Amino acid sequence: MQLMTRVFIIGLLCIITGHLNAQDSAPKWTPEELKELFGYCDKPELISKYKFAPDITDKVAEIDYWARQQQKTITANTNEVYATNGELEKEVIKKYKALKVSDEQFKALMELRQLRENKTASCPVTILRENHKFDTLTAIKALQLYKTQFRKPLLDKLGINGRQADMLFEIEIWKQKEAITVAAISVTDFSRIRKTVAMYAERERRFRVVGLTDEQRENAILYFDQHQL
Repeated sequence: MQLMTRVFIIGLLCIITGHLNAQDSAPKWTPEELKELFGYCDKPELISKYKFAPDITDKVAEIDYWARQQQKTITANTNEVYATNGELEKEVIKKYKALKVSDEQFKALMELRQLRENKTASCPVTILRENHKFDTLTAIKALQLYKTQFRKPLLDKLGINGRQADMLFEIEIWKQKEAITVAAISVTDFSRIRKTVAMYAERERRFRVVGLTDEQRENAILYFDQHQL
């Protein structure tokens, strides 16, 4: 076998092995944890984007929780009602339609369900982006650096005053320090997600104290994502 061919095969095996190991190491949440995750991720989107009533989203969460419990017993071959996931999916569809949602809302439910099944759904409030410079960077030093590098651009970008800009720097420094603490929690521990969600919720509360509009808030988040120390 030629050297280049041998190198290609070895490289391909490494990629496949790495992919399988990544799948094996991915967190496997319980149905209860997935139900909680629904409240953090899908529920706000269904309410804000697709105009679901909050009580209907709670019923959707119950249906999804029930379906996951059924899937566990189907996998274990102990389900006395459904023999396959296909049979279960038909019942899920019936339960969704019984909620008497609009065609657009039903389509949204099915699309979200498909994304979850394919593990391609993203949920920004559960994604932790820690900057390990803050392992050793003090809050006072970080504030000096932010003011020197980003104060004028931030004023121009958001149309805010100097005091508001400094408050935003303080919030970002707090968030970065909090992210370092949360990042120490294992990715397989669901409390990591709870604390990440709580961190972003606290940032939202602090933004309101600064007095930002929704547009300014969104631009501030984007700005700090793009401009790291």
